[in-house]
Amino acid sequence: MNIAITTRGYKAPERLKSYITEKMNRLERFAEMIMSSEVIISYEKLDQVVEFKVKLRHRTIVIKEKSEDIFKSVDLAIDNVERQVARAKGKLKDRNNVKIVESLEQ
Repeated sequence: MNIAITTRGYKAPERLKSYITEKMNRLERFAEMIMSSEVIISYEKLDQVVEFKVKLRHRTIVIKEKSEDIFKSVDLAIDNVERQVARAKGKLKDRNNVKIVESLEQ
């Protein structure tokens, strides 16, 4: 899985990059669905913002989280990405099962 980390307005410390990479490894079980992912880190006034763009086979998921701590933002965003990718996988699985059942009934 390709992970591109981009920062806007500052240089991200190596600790933050390794933390994001470690958290993205939680998505390895969905590796067959995920084509690529991009992480954009920036500031908005006093909040630290993390934006995840995860490209799946059939669609793109964009998650934006902000909080006073960048690590908290990463955790919130990863949880949200994981939930949405799991839901997309479930929908794809359900859709495939329906097609098989419909073709057998006809």
